[in-house]
Amino acid sequence: MRDAFVKTPLLLALPFLMAIQWSLMALPANAKVGQHSADITTPFGPPERELMVEVEGGKVYVRINGLSHTDAIPVIFVHGGPGGTHNGFASMLGLANERMVIMYDQLDSGKSEQPNDAANWRVERFVESLDKIRHALNIKRWHIVGHSWGSALALEYTAKYPQHTVSTVLGGTFISTPHWIMDANLLVQAAPEETRKTLKQCESDAPPADPICQEAYTVLYSRYYQPVAPTKAALAYYKNVGGKGFNPLIYNQMWGPSEFSSTGVLKHYDATHLLSDIDGSRTLFMIGQYDSARIDTVQNYIKLTPGAELAVVPGGAHGFYRDRPLITQAILQDWLTRQDAAIEVNR
Repeated sequence: MRDAFVKTPLLLALPFLMAIQWSLMALPANAKVGQHSADITTPFGPPERELMVEVEGGKVYVRINGLSHTDAIPVIFVHGGPGGTHNGFASMLGLANERMVIMYDQLDSGKSEQPNDAANWRVERFVESLDKIRHALNIKRWHIVGHSWGSALALEYTAKYPQHTVSTVLGGTFISTPHWIMDANLLVQAAPEETRKTLKQCESDAPPADPICQEAYTVLYSRYYQPVAPTKAALAYYKNVGGKGFNPLIYNQMWGPSEFSSTGVLKHYDATHLLSDIDGSRTLFMIGQYDSARIDTVQNYIKLTPGAELAVVPGGAHGFYRDRPLITQAILQDWLTRQDAAIEVNR
């Protein structure tokens, strides 16, 4: 699979990527803290604070907004990939009006260090990196929002550290490679023959022009889906964010060559058994109406997580943070507020 914003700006199908690949300057390895005068709660606004956090294998980039809300429960966003970046989440900064919003780039991608050492490409190391960030920021408990591959990390973290997790959002839900591949194949099989041929070309090393692939992926999900181009603010952010963007090396080694084929470290990954270990009343599954995370499969996950809720973003595909940012933020704001209230009641 490849980055949706690299080959085709409106590509909807890649199951893990919330990343933008831009060959820009990398952030220095030393920690950097800065204050910005621009509105920090505007979508794709600047961070209030930036730092590099030491984790196993190197240092990861972390950005924070909403620092003044010291009494509110923070939320951290966990991006997809592997090899993606935090960039797609920057549309959610309106949440910083009420709480601290934390975003980061996983090791080997974005503005984090990129040792590209295969010894680091273990699920448990990614999970422990999250807790290293929590320790570095001196946070006792937080909400964790994962998307796609980030959902797997959010689930693993919640199961291991329930005492530090107030609530969990499993967005564009990937928690099982066998289930994901089955769903991807079902989507392709249901597409017209000409679309299937085009999709195969789009996943090759010599893809056709972007508009051709865009049309094919739109047909794959629904003729009713209307992809939304990135806003000027989003494009400016992607262009100026810095770092090395999406890392195809870790993506190929951990996942595989295309959306429909997993040959890497995650080939047999399946964390569905962990769903029974977490508190369903504190779990939200969140998908787009035309998501590659098929609703039938996610409904089965919910059955394994008693008390969990499901939110479907109307008109959104897998990249619903980009497709429908306003309603996505509203859903998250409502969820986080209700979970905060539940904590207060139980104190």
